[in-house]
Parts: sequence; structure tokens; C-alpha cells
Amino acid sequence: MSATLPYAGTIFLSAFLLFLVQPIIAKQILPWFGGSAAVWTTCLVFFQSTLLAGYAYADLTTRLGQKRQTWLHIGLMAVSLVSLPILASETWKPIGDEEPIGRILLLLTLTIGLPYFLLSTTTPLLQTWYWQRFRTGVPYRLFALSNFASLLALLGFPVLFEPWLDLSTLGWGWSAIYAGFVVVCAATGWISLKAARDNPMPASARQSTAEAASTAPKLGTQAQWLALSAMGSVMLLAISNHITQNIASVPFMWVIPLSLYLITFILCFDHPRWYVRWLYIGLLIPGLPLMAWKIPSLSLSVAAPLYLAGLFVACMFCHGELARLKPDPRHLTRFYLMMSVGGALGAVLIAIVAPLTLEGYFELNLSLVALALLLMVQLRGVQLLLGAAVVFATAWYATQGMLEYKDEMRVMERDFYGVVRIRDREYDGTDYRAMLHGSIIHGGQLLGEKFQNTPSDYFGPTSGYGRMFAAMNEIAPGPRKVGIIGLGAGVVAAYGRAGDALTFYEISPKVIEIEKREFTFLKGTAAKTSVVIGDGRLSLERESPHGYQVLGIDAFSGDSIPMHLITREAMALYVKHLAPDGVIMFQATNRYIDLMPVIKRLALEVGMEAVLVSDSPQNTGGATYWQSSTDQVIVTRNKALLEHPRLKDVIQPIADRKNLATFTDSHHNLFQILK
Repeated sequence: MSATLPYAGTIFLSAFLLFLVQPIIAKQILPWFGGSAAVWTTCLVFFQSTLLAGYAYADLTTRLGQKRQTWLHIGLMAVSLVSLPILASETWKPIGDEEPIGRILLLLTLTIGLPYFLLSTTTPLLQTWYWQRFRTGVPYRLFALSNFASLLALLGFPVLFEPWLDLSTLGWGWSAIYAGFVVVCAATGWISLKAARDNPMPASARQSTAEAASTAPKLGTQAQWLALSAMGSVMLLAISNHITQNIASVPFMWVIPLSLYLITFILCFDHPRWYVRWLYIGLLIPGLPLMAWKIPSLSLSVAAPLYLAGLFVACMFCHGELARLKPDPRHLTRFYLMMSVGGALGAVLIAIVAPLTLEGYFELNLSLVALALLLMVQLRGVQLLLGAAVVFATAWYATQGMLEYKDEMRVMERDFYGVVRIRDREYDGTDYRAMLHGSIIHGGQLLGEKFQNTPSDYFGPTSGYGRMFAAMNEIAPGPRKVGIIGLGAGVVAAYGRAGDALTFYEISPKVIEIEKREFTFLKGTAAKTSVVIGDGRLSLERESPHGYQVLGIDAFSGDSIPMHLITREAMALYVKHLAPDGVIMFQATNRYIDLMPVIKRLALEVGMEAVLVSDSPQNTGGATYWQSSTDQVIVTRNKALLEHPRLKDVIQPIADRKNLATFTDSHHNLFQILK
């Protein structure tokens, strides 16, 4: 046991660091790229690709011999210390319309690339050293141990680290532990070399190794390793995307699917008893069509349990089949290499290929069909007919889901920041055109000529925006400057008057292009308008104070919230750009997150008042087809505005949750505001 401890301890520490750094670095750069869920999937491409490079390194360097391999590895680890601490430089912040995927990948490479690469080599490398030294035991259990350490890191981040430590402390702390890991790993390598020198491999063992090399796994077997690994990775990313697009792009929402993914590795590689083949195949047979059928569902209480359970079953199948096919330990580096190729391939397909080639969020639909096909391939005999039936049923429901997603859509286009859809419908003889981002309407327009510049959707006359602008027109009728973070369909421009100046900040080039092509709010307003491309907060950081009378914060994708827009640092920036009696208007409509107490805390810190305006036109006899229910929070010092008859009778106080810490860029806990 004592002889095994250095290997087990080093593998445990490396895996813990490997998966702890993922949410740390992702949380650092998330605000710089719009807080989009796509940032996390792009990060996963880097993580999986670097893991592939690490496993390839472990496989290739075994040919150097143990001595040269060990000293090469120790030398690289010493060099990697130069890259510490793992804190991303703010020079990486985008200025405007830069291509985000390549920039994120390059940022990660130069910030954590070498340490992450070396950590990723540890599990296969030390298992090889272990096998070369002992020639007994099953080193694959060390793979289960590494995944257990990874799981502890992932679960520890949202529960222990994120609530109590800011990002700077986390970055420095991780870097210090990594330096300790370098020492421990180097010591383990030296111990292995000494053992090899003192106890050289006997001739019989060398003969056995030569015979094993001549009977390397067949290409067909290696292709199975790759396909099963790729399918597990595809399901992880596709289901993570499906869940996070309409909730929030924060690390803990990514941690749950990734934790389930790791648990399946732990179980399947710990002992064969955990993978009961007939059980998991039996669960997949009805589960795949059911998941395909429920793709259009927007109910979190239905979708989250279904797809998280489905991810667990799917990964138990993929990783259980992998464990059944694992080779003799002499070939473990090749086995891990093909697994990492599959993992990287799955990440690239979902994070890069899908956004570039699919017009909508169809990754999950296609992934379920692919998994059904893989299930059929793994079945034999009479079971093959059952597998074919599963493929047919899954493909049918998946296709119906895609058709429903596209149904009645005039336009459907996609970029890094999401899918934009335009839908026309006729109501009472008047056409209404709506913009959907994700599954949520982000503005719309009545198309009849006399209604064309009518404020609609979340911005109708009885909304917070409508009442605020009406009150301002009476209190201060002169020209005003308005800034809005988030363009959508540009509905707020309908309130513009001659002499007003409206500036919209929009991160998605696709939204800007479609708004100008499909809507006329910007063209039809009497105000002077301009659109600044790029993340709204980063744009405001670069600009001198504007003195906005109104600054609107409405940059949400679906129900997903860019958290960097509701932090102390963001609020200070808004106040900097606000006129003394100006208003900050937060769009707080959300199915899953209670934003009101967060905004209240921010307002109190800057000496302003925050009040809620809830608008439900259908309950007051309003036009329900072109006005939506909405919650909007007005933050201001302007007492005269809040006491104006347009607002006085409808504003509601927001309770101050004193136990809720103010959200900051480096520290915010979404658990506390889940509905």
C-alpha cells in the first residue's frame, strides 16, 4: 500500500487541479465574451483538445524509454512554473467585433496551456510508471481515482470555493497547489526511476511486453473506443447547452452535467459490477425517444431531471461499453489516447461545427439519433431489431422537434451568441413580427402602417419603460440621451423624440443585421440612433461618461443572464454614465432567477432607490397579442419621477434581503436567488 501511495496521491492531486481550474478560468473570462453559454462550450473544446495532446504525449514518450521520458517530464514541469499565477490578463478583453472562438482558445492556451497540458498527462503517464514498476494489480482503478478527484473539485467549486473566495484568491491558491504538485510528481518520477534501476525488468517480462506489442488492439476495436468516447462527450455538451441556454451561464450550471459525466467514469472503471449492461440498455430503449419527444419543452421541472437522468444513463452506457473493451495494461496509453481523441472530437462537433453549420439549436436532436445508432451497433442478434425500432422512434421525435422549432419562422440564423428567429403572425387583421432569441421573445413590431412605430412586447405603454418615458416627458420635456444594453428588435426606439439621442449596445452582429433588415424601429424613430457592437459593459468601460437620462439593461439571451451585468463593478460603471437624476432600468423578467433582491442591494450601495413595475396587460384589458407581461426594476434618485401619477400607484417596493451578499465580478452565488 505504501509503495502505491505516491502514484495514487499524485494522480489524485493532478486530477483535482485539472478540473478545479476549469470553472476558475471560465468564470474569469465569461464576462469578457458576453456571458454566453457558448463561452463554456468553447472552453470545453480547449480542455478536451489539451487532454488529447496530453494523452498523445504520454503515448508517444513511452517510446523514449522510462529514463528519458521521466527527465523530459520533470523539465517541462519546471518550465510550466513560469506561467503562474493562472490569472487572465485584461488585455484579452475584446474591443468589439473580434471573432470570439479563436480568441478564447488562444487566451486559454497562453494563460493555462502548459500547466493544463502537463496535468492532463499525469493519469496515463503515472499508470504506465506504476505498471512498469509492479507488473501486478489493475492500474485502471487509478483512472477511477482520478475521476473521483475531478468530481470533488467540480462539486467543491460551487459549494465551497465560489461562495467564500474571490477569483484572485482562487487563482493564486490554485497556482500555489500546482507548484506543490510539480514537486510531488517529480519525486514520484524519481522513485520510479530508482525502482527500475534497482529492480530491472526480467527477461521473461521483456518477452511478454514484446509479445503484447505484436498483438496490439485491432483498428476496429480502437474505432469503438473512439466512437463511444466521442458519444459521451457529445451528450455532455449537447445536454449542457440545452439546460443552460435558458437558465444562466454560470459555472455551477455547467458543473452538474460534468459531474454526472465523471461519476459514470468512476463507476465503470472502478469495478465491472457497477455497469449492469441489461439495465442501462433497457433504460436507453425508452429513454432516447422520450428525450427526443421532450426537446421542445420549456418546463425546467420536467426538462432538467429528464435530461440530467438521460445524460447519466447515456454516459453509463458509453463508458460501461468502453470499460468492457479496455485492453491489457500494456496498451493503456493507446486506450487513453483514443478516448481523448473521441472526447475532443465530440467537443469540437458541438462547440464549433454545430454553430457554424446548423441554423438552429439542433445539436441535441441529432445527438440522440446518433446515440440510438450507436446503441443499435452495440446490440446483437434479435436485439438488433429492437435497436432499429429505437433509432426510428428517436429520429421521428427528433425530426418533429426540429420542424416545430422552425415552424412559421420567417428567418432563422445563428452565430456564436445564439439563434435569432423571426416569426410573423396575424392578429385581428394586423400582422405582428416577433424576434425570438433562444425560446424567449426579444421584442416585436406591429406591421400595419399606422401601428408600425407602436411600442410593443415588454415595452408597451403600461410597462416600466412606457410609464417612465411618459412621466419624463411631463417632468423634463427637453431632449434626452438614452443608452440601452441589448438591441433586440429595437423597440425602445419607439419612445424616441426629435432631439433625443439613443445608443444601443449589442454584442451579436447577427442581431444587428436582422434588426436592420426585418424591423423599422431604428429607421422610424424621430431620435438620432447609433449601435455600438460589442459587449455593452466593456464598451461603457472604454467610453467617457455620457450623462444618460436613461440606461437600460436588457442583454439577456433567452432566460440566461450575463451575470457580469448585475455586479457591484457594473453598477459603478452605470452610475458613472448616468445623469444625476437619471434612471437605470433593469429587465428583471425571468422564470428561474429572482433578480429583484440583487438589484436592490446594488441600488442601496450607490444611494439609489429600486422599485418594481410589474405589467400584465392581459389582466388590465390590454392588447395581449402584442404586449407581454413583464417585470422591470427602476433604479433612481429622482423622487419626482417616482411620485409622478404615471408611476406612483403601480410601483412596488422590493424587500432588502440583508443576508444576500452584493454580487461582485469575482464573487456571486446564484444558488441564493433561484426561484
